[in-house]
This record gives sequence, structure tokens and C-alpha cells, in this order.
Amino acid sequence: MEEFPIIHTNFWDALIAVPAIIILIELLKVFFPKLHSWIPSVANFLGLFISIFIAHPNNLWAGIFMGVFYGNAAIGAYAGFMMAVRAYRNQDSHKHYR
Repeated sequence: MEEFPIIHTNFWDALIAVPAIIILIELLKVFFPKLHSWIPSVANFLGLFISIFIAHPNNLWAGIFMGVFYGNAAIGAYAGFMMAVRAYRNQDSHKHYR
């Protein structure tokens, strides 16, 4: 029986891969405006591509495992940021009603 792969998270994971996916998604949204419903899937495919071919090229299972995390982290970070921006804008526009 094969052991589980050892997966190292490092500087690449947190500070380069996830923002790179967010930037690539934003560029794709500019050039392909009808891509809106496919954004989560595209982010996961980009995460898999970056993880398998760049971050973990010698270990397929680690690449797949971390690639899904890259894509979902990018989606979650973007969604959280946009929710905070919308809440802040909504708070400022209704300030005089309180």
C-alpha cells in the first residue's frame, strides 16, 4: 500500500499562486465577458494547471490536491473581498438614515 504524499505548503502557495489566479480570472473576465458563470470552474482549472505543472511537478497527487485548494482559495478570497467592498459601500450610502 502506498503512503499518502507529503505536501509542503510554502511561500508560493499563499503569496503567488492564489493572487495569480485572481489576476488571470480578472483578465479573462475583461476579454470574455460571457465567462461569468464559468469563473469558479476556470479558477479551479487554473489552480490545477499551476499546481501540477509549476508548484508540484514531481508529484501528481500533491499537484491535484493543492491545485483544488489554489482554485478554491482564489474564489473565496475574491468573493470575500467583493462582499466587504459591497458592505462598505452600502454602509456609506445609508449613513444619513441612522
